[in-house]
Amino acid sequence: MTRREFLATAGIAALTSPEGLLAQAREKAKPLHLKVTDLKTFIVNRGGVNGNNYVFVKIYTNQGITGLGEGSVTSKEATMATAIQEHHRYLVGRDPCDIEMHWQAMYRWPRWRGGPILNSAISAVEIALWDILGQALGQPIWRLLGGKARDRVQMYVHAGGNSPQEYAKNWLRAKEEGWTGCKAGFITTQGDVIEPVRSVREGIANLKAVRQAVGEDFRICIDLHGKTTPTMAIDFCRRAEEYSPYFVEEATQIEDLDELALLRSKTRIPLATGERLFTKYGFAPICQRHLVDFIQPDVVHCGGILEMKKIATIAETYRVEFAPHNPQSDVSTLASLHVDFSTPNFGIQEISHRGNEQYWTDLFQGGGPTYEKGYALPPDRPGLGVGLDEAVASKRPYQPHTRQQLRFPDGGIADH
Repeated sequence: MTRREFLATAGIAALTSPEGLLAQAREKAKPLHLKVTDLKTFIVNRGGVNGNNYVFVKIYTNQGITGLGEGSVTSKEATMATAIQEHHRYLVGRDPCDIEMHWQAMYRWPRWRGGPILNSAISAVEIALWDILGQALGQPIWRLLGGKARDRVQMYVHAGGNSPQEYAKNWLRAKEEGWTGCKAGFITTQGDVIEPVRSVREGIANLKAVRQAVGEDFRICIDLHGKTTPTMAIDFCRRAEEYSPYFVEEATQIEDLDELALLRSKTRIPLATGERLFTKYGFAPICQRHLVDFIQPDVVHCGGILEMKKIATIAETYRVEFAPHNPQSDVSTLASLHVDFSTPNFGIQEISHRGNEQYWTDLFQGGGPTYEKGYALPPDRPGLGVGLDEAVASKRPYQPHTRQQLRFPDGGIADH
């Protein structure tokens, strides 16, 4: 075992060993004699034409404490709700505070492991269990993960456009609102067609306009979203270097790490990836090989709060920064923030809305995250810090959602 492997193992043991942080919290909750009594899933539609759906789970206990989790997977929401519901027969009657044991059972006993559906279902349940434990102890989750490693968490928002002028206008508005970082795709499509040469050229023009608008210090995050071929990714990254992006995300596909290694050898731009990877096993080789500068696990896909903390610990031993993916609801945001605040190698956190939308205020009880001058402040409510209003959720029923279906000019299927 190398020194770094030892440090990663020791860091994870501090969380999950019989004397670790989770065990200590579990012992404090024992006098309540908590038992799971029910589990329910909710699919909530965003509204509008082809609007997104969000998948939530609530776990109920004999002491009246309920935990909330999220397992949203775009365009697979009905499948997700069923996968989460499958855990009802396992959890009912058990102590919700045995989080590590439940994770191992849900992951290992069914034999079939991995992928977005099975892992997101486990993540949703795991987040809800942490919510219960935090409420039972009267503490926000980050305190149970070791306490604060920082006083505030830097956030970035999203802004795009249909031309360099629109990009510049929208990004400048984000800066004027107080945000210090923002993300967009930059690579263009014509309807549902991606034309490799033109898409890269126009993407660089968008990037140039943004840098000129926001100045040198604003953090420009670029999400290629797996749209680029290896040739396109290398071309884009080389051209983008003069505009100093904070990182370029998902420039390659996840099936072949050597594709990422090839890009790494061709550019000086900081690279990021991880939203479509699962558990510590998916992230360990990327960190060990130093293939990226930022890892981006998604708390509702990678295995939940404790698994994301383990992933961050592995990355810490290799001096890789931690920048969680999060295009979901306030449940996902808060779950991420609890890990961010307790993680030394945290870099920056994604959010998909800016905390001022009535849609979320109506749906959630508790108020959601608190932002100040581009940063999030520590959640101060017990557990996750937010609850789902079931009456409001019932008024926003599931509507099938179809993702964009990209093609190349010759009709061939393109990635997205």
